[in-house]
Amino acid sequence: MGRKSRGRPSAILLGGISAATIDIGAACLITGRSALFILHTIAGGLLGKAAFSGGIRTAALGLALQVLMGVIIAAVYVGASRVMPVLRRRWIAWGLAYGVVIFFVMNYVVVPLSAWQRVPHFSPAKFAANMAAMLLFGLIVAYFARRAR
Repeated sequence: MGRKSRGRPSAILLGGISAATIDIGAACLITGRSALFILHTIAGGLLGKAAFSGGIRTAALGLALQVLMGVIIAAVYVGASRVMPVLRRRWIAWGLAYGVVIFFVMNYVVVPLSAWQRVPHFSPAKFAANMAAMLLFGLIVAYFARRAR
């Protein structure tokens, strides 16, 4: 297997897992809640409020969902960068732009279609903090994608 073919899977996995993990930490900082609470909230996307009474099992589900979403988000960017190499050459600008897309897709498509069935309410400060977290998510994904060939 050549170097080029190994680059994309590792960029997808490393970018997705890194961004997903840091995103959990960012959510803790933004909300002032524990990682366990954040993971239960993520699991609530499938289970609704029942996720909060599921203990470590639903927290593990939340972690699995977060990692899966991170890997999917990274795969989309890495795949697009294969077709549009500018996404790798100008990874900072495009990573930030991708972060904006991630923010709107997650908050206005994914969450409303989840078991929570609502658009998150943000104050200007929460909006800015959540947008900053997604900008960072996009940058992390783009950083790992920049060398994928």
